[in-house]
Amino acid sequence: MNPVKSQAAKHIMVLYTGGTIGMQASASGLAPASGLGERMREQLAGQPQLTLPQWRFRELLPLIDSANMTPVYWQQLREAVIAAVDEGCDAVLVLHGTDTLAYSAAAMSFQLLGLEAPVVFTGSMLPAGVPDSDAWENIIGSLQALARGLASGVHLFFHGAILTPTRCAKIRSYGRSPFAMLNRNGGAEIATDLPAALDYRQPKQLANVAVLPLFPGFGAQPLEAVIDSGIQALVLECFGSGTGPCDNPEFLAALKKAQARGIPVVAITQCHEGGVFLDTYEASSRLREVGVLSGGGMTREAAFGKLHALIGAGLAQEEIRRLVALDLCGELR
Repeated sequence: MNPVKSQAAKHIMVLYTGGTIGMQASASGLAPASGLGERMREQLAGQPQLTLPQWRFRELLPLIDSANMTPVYWQQLREAVIAAVDEGCDAVLVLHGTDTLAYSAAAMSFQLLGLEAPVVFTGSMLPAGVPDSDAWENIIGSLQALARGLASGVHLFFHGAILTPTRCAKIRSYGRSPFAMLNRNGGAEIATDLPAALDYRQPKQLANVAVLPLFPGFGAQPLEAVIDSGIQALVLECFGSGTGPCDNPEFLAALKKAQARGIPVVAITQCHEGGVFLDTYEASSRLREVGVLSGGGMTREAAFGKLHALIGAGLAQEEIRRLVALDLCGELR
């Protein structure tokens, strides 16, 4: 639904959600703070050699540490992006904390399908203004990338690199390059007949999606508890190419109960590289037999965001199961 169209931005909306990039010291440590917009104007005014597009600044309140990011906040962010484009902006820059930036950027990739404007997420590992901070280089680099022209859709910018949010993750908690594209299996068919309900202008409801990692000795009880908690979908982080404790009948029965209740369960791999192939081993084919769907090479962030979008669009169970296997915005390429 997102046309592959590159356009040089001339009017950018900067949306500030909080995060390290604008934090200041408090009695309890670094905390989100207002005033980054004015500091940004002063910083850019001191570099007259820069040629940047026009930009406006808006704080999304409350400003938060990205550790406190929620799908409720995503709804607010989605609406703010749409409002900015409706007000005449041809691009949006989102300033976000790094801890959950990949989750939010992936979620917005699915929430903004069809938006004919580029949206860039960036942040920093150190607050703006402290020694050796990466804040200004990421803000300026993002603005310059938008000025050169980016395809419509959502992007992640960090330390000079443009990344695809549905294919990357935060892989380190230090340094100037915390994000990386994961080497996951792709090659899925690209969806060409998406339902109208997925278009960015259609209202989206909140969804209740859980993520559950398997571990040696994993029993049915935690899975039962999650399924009975009211979730609408589950991302199951499996071993290797999609294996799980297939010799545990209670575990398999719990997964079968999820299918009977209309709760899609999507298997992804815990590995950094590769993907899920549910027909390779008995321990994986048994999962398919009880209704588990293959998430292919999707990252945790992409699978989580995709299910939020599919469930939130109010799609029927069979349509959700069909679309899980198709590439919507780069998550399975």
